[in-house]
Amino acid sequence: MNLNTNYQNTLFPYAYNILGSVDDAMDAIQDVITKYISSSKPNIENEISYLIKGVINQSINIKKRNQKTIGDKIWLPEPISKEKADTNINREEIISYSMLVLLEKLNPKERAVFILKEAFDYSHEEIATAMSFSIENSRKLLSRAKKALEKMKKDFEPSPMASPTFLKEYITSIKTGNVSALEKLLSDDIMVKTDGGNVSIVSELMVGIKEVIKLMIYVYNTYQKSFSIVESTVNHQPALMFYNDGKLVNCQVFELEKDNEKIMTIYSIVDPEKLKK
Repeated sequence: MNLNTNYQNTLFPYAYNILGSVDDAMDAIQDVITKYISSSKPNIENEISYLIKGVINQSINIKKRNQKTIGDKIWLPEPISKEKADTNINREEIISYSMLVLLEKLNPKERAVFILKEAFDYSHEEIATAMSFSIENSRKLLSRAKKALEKMKKDFEPSPMASPTFLKEYITSIKTGNVSALEKLLSDDIMVKTDGGNVSIVSELMVGIKEVIKLMIYVYNTYQKSFSIVESTVNHQPALMFYNDGKLVNCQVFELEKDNEKIMTIYSIVDPEKLKK
């Protein structure tokens, strides 16, 4: 039996939601499956539950290591576009992009408990079993996670999807430098967060409608005029994919206000390591 083929798609959402990285998620899954295949497998009644538990805990360990190396730089999760995602993966189990960004503020155990409860509808008893601690500990970690998220004044629902014409209006306004049109599309306190990895970028963080409009028009005119631009969906949110000679070089994910379709945040991923899949 090929465990990689049988279980990879089931295990992937657990690892990816905790790690925010496709490569790291696949590494966690491979590590757990390899150890399982080489083990004596004593008293294992439910194979997939055993592997899920292993992947959750391996992902937590990897996340702990990674958090020490990121430092103060803006780090954005690796995007999973609707076109890129394996068709056998349950996309409903993949967390929205804005929520993945927000979860970076939690420690790995808080993040894992929140994900298991909110994304997979685990009971506290199931979480305690999966993570080898008490039910009371599970409740405390979830409470801490929710309080931390509430402090950042975010709710737990993904951004609404844009209307069919929304992204077209945005990119047309950028291309033509139509400032007044952009002012109607953007929130006054809009933010652009950019993760360039080791690539040089114009700005890591830009806040405010006037500054953001200047930045996005400048970036388009200076770097993106010859690029092909494709509308997409990334982690349940509207996105634009920028291709240079067929190679994906920038993914912009849009977070929208809940009461209207104004753009509140643009997450811009330029890091080649997060765009190579």
